[in-house]
Order: sequence, then C-alpha cells, then structure tokens
Amino acid sequence: MNLLTLAQDVLPPVPRDFGWQHALWKQLVGLGPWVYLPFLLWMAYVCVRDDPEARAWIWIILVIQPFGPFLYFFARYIPTRDWHGPKWLRRFTRGSEIRRKEIAAHNIGNAHQFVELGDARREVGQWDGACESYDQALAKEPDNIAALWGAGQCEFQAKHFEEAKAHLAAVLKKDPAYKFGDVSLLQGRVLQALGDDPAAIAHLREHTRRWRHPEALYILADLLARQGEAAEARRLLDGLLMDLEAAPKAIARKQMFWKGRAKRLRRTLPKA
Repeated sequence: MNLLTLAQDVLPPVPRDFGWQHALWKQLVGLGPWVYLPFLLWMAYVCVRDDPEARAWIWIILVIQPFGPFLYFFARYIPTRDWHGPKWLRRFTRGSEIRRKEIAAHNIGNAHQFVELGDARREVGQWDGACESYDQALAKEPDNIAALWGAGQCEFQAKHFEEAKAHLAAVLKKDPAYKFGDVSLLQGRVLQALGDDPAAIAHLREHTRRWRHPEALYILADLLARQGEAAEARRLLDGLLMDLEAAPKAIARKQMFWKGRAKRLRRTLPKA
C-alpha cells in the first residue's frame, strides 16, 4: 500500500453534499495526503540526521502508520527545541508589545528602551529592525553591554563576522561570564566562521574549561579532528557523551542533536 493511499484511508470520509461546505471539505481532505507525506519525510530525515536512537525510531516513523511521524514529532522533535511557535505567529501575537516598545523608544529615547525594542524584534525574527535598534542604543551609550551583545547576535545572523567579532570581544572584555558563557560560545562560532581555526581552537579550549556547552565541545572536537589531533578530539567527544548521560532527562533531550552528531564524528576518527 503506498503512502498516499494510506493517508487517504486514515482521513475522515467526505460528508454528504450540503453545498459549499461539501466542496470545502472535499478540498481539505484532498490536500491531506500531500501534507502528510512531506511531514513523514521531514520527520524521517530529522531522525536519521540527528537522533542517536535513529535505528529504533525510524522504524516507528515508517511502520506505525499514520501515527509514527506524529509520535516522533511530539516525543523527540519538540523536546529537543525551544518551541515558541513559528516566527510569523510570534510577530502576530507580539505585535502590540513591539508597538509599545517602539513608542517608548521614540518618546523616552534612552539606550535601555532601544535595547528592549531590539530584543523584542530579534525574538520574532525581525533581524534588520533589531540591528537598527541596537545601533541606536550604541549611538547613545557605546559601552552598553546588552546592546553590544544584541548587535553581535544580529551581525552573526547577517554573516557580518568581523563586526560580530568586535562587538562580542567588547562584551567579553567587560564581563567574560556574561550570559553564562553564551557570548563566549558565539565568539567561538564567529572565529570558526572566519576560518581562523587556531584562534577558534584556543578560544574554545579556554571556554570549555569553564563551561561544558555540548555545542562548544563538539565544535572544538571537530576543529581538532581536522588538525589531526584525533586523541584530544575523541576525549572531548567522550566527555560530551558522558555529560549528557549524567544530565537530567529534560536537559539530555534538548541536547539530543549534539549527542547524535558527536557519535557520528567519533566514528570517523582513526582508532587509537
């Protein structure tokens, strides 16, 4: 039985003809297979790419029809992500909040108001507007640490890595532990994106002595593996996997992506 036929079988029957309602229902049911099949393929792809338990879950996705993909979505996909809904929905639901912050920034005009506006815009994916707000905050208060951090994030998103590097360095100079290591981690990613592997390795080595971010451990291990330092890369990956095994389940689920990637990278390393 092919997947389109299966998807059609699990949808409710079209009701008897009651005018426009019948036509609308028929159109919705007809779209069902074309929505379900891409969803199934998407969940299968995410599972194979990211899930350390992909061998078991891929069978659940493909065999338990039509519930397997939905089971994977709620049991594995959502818990690994900070789920805030799609950006277009957040823009709609937070539109009035952003408007209030725009008015406050216009009427009061302090750096603090522009930072709040930049944060709100960034959280709904309005990156250009967020960058503008942070720039306005820095024009009024050049050493505002929150504005520097926001500007660094925007520039990284826009792939303006040199500018991001400068702003993040200014944050780290003022407070090396700002945002509990998130700034330091992003600076490591910036150095990697710039292709400055020696600087990225040196920075991430220092970072991982203080913070055990799975992403930082993985990036550092990947960089070291490319430099031929397989033993240290393996040690870092083993540490990452042990950290996640010992972590509370809620945290481990959120870091499932890095666990899967770490296992795959470890398999590519030459044996000791």
